Amino acid sequence: MKRSYALPVAVLATLSLLAASALAQPATDFLANSAAGLKTLQTWYLPETGLWQTTNWWNAANGVTVLVRYSKLSASSEFRPVIANTFERNSRGKFPNFLNEYWDDEGWWALAWAGAYELTHEARYLEMADQIFVDMTKGWDDTCGGGIWWRKDKHYKNAIANELFLSVAATLANLTKDPQQRASYLDWAQREWQWFAASGMINPENLVNDGLDSACHNNHRTTWTYNQGVILGGLSALAKQTSDAKLLERAQSIASAAISQLADKDGILHDPCEPRCGNDAVQFKGIFVRNLATLNAAAPDPRFRRFLQTNAEKIWQVADPDHRFGVVWSGPSEAKNAATQISALDALVAAAEATGAAAKP
Repeated sequence: MKRSYALPVAVLATLSLLAASALAQPATDFLANSAAGLKTLQTWYLPETGLWQTTNWWNAANGVTVLVRYSKLSASSEFRPVIANTFERNSRGKFPNFLNEYWDDEGWWALAWAGAYELTHEARYLEMADQIFVDMTKGWDDTCGGGIWWRKDKHYKNAIANELFLSVAATLANLTKDPQQRASYLDWAQREWQWFAASGMINPENLVNDGLDSACHNNHRTTWTYNQGVILGGLSALAKQTSDAKLLERAQSIASAAISQLADKDGILHDPCEPRCGNDAVQFKGIFVRNLATLNAAAPDPRFRRFLQTNAEKIWQVADPDHRFGVVWSGPSEAKNAATQISALDALVAAAEATGAAAKP
């Protein structure tokens, strides 16, 4: 004869509360982990230049972006002076108004200052993003039917420059209060997406290859993680402006393909250059997860949330005692610099966003 044991009502109530608490709160405090990682990042920051040692120019724009995203989520004003210093030191520096020979570099800075405006509501940041975007429009011509060039010598039309062009245009359309400007940004964003979708750079596996060959066909070069990422942010911003659900569906198909094909068996994201990715590719994975979080906010998907959590947890697990993060997220990594730190921080902040972490009021 089986016996049944009834737990006291008080115990049942306690267990229910614990279960509810476990469901309501992520196991890892991604916001606190982000704060620790940011403290380490700032050891590379030089106030006199407004840039981070060990990074290239475009990486620094992503540094500003991660500071902005953390600041918005945490309701912290700690990094506003850093953001302002980087703006002031570099708007009249080596590349005045953040313009150089690469239109993709310009796109990173335009997004950084658009984000700074969204955080602070300081008009100078939005004005700078607009100035940069105007310069990016000069890269558009009829070669291959449209799109902007990668750099100003006009020898290569690639995915990243055009994804950034889409993202900047759609982001500015969402931020401007001027109806005429909004219409212009929206026109550019729609024109870019129409061209990009028909360009062939999105392959049959729903992954984005690097660019076009001399015959204006998909060159079948590496499907870098950042090329799967920026398009997600651009389509999310455009969908917000147009309320076109098909844009989010297309973004979800690209995100799902990237997660299934560019991650290992444990769900950790990789680029094929690892563990030696030079100065540029060490930044790529963070850009993917950052934009995946943006897509997840627009169209929540439990798979995306789990993926963001899994990667952020692993990054924290394999970090060194000084909270330095390497290029390889699945295990120990020799390459640790400001760019690898920014990339991993993107993952930690993205996980905090996806799990609903935010500063307590």
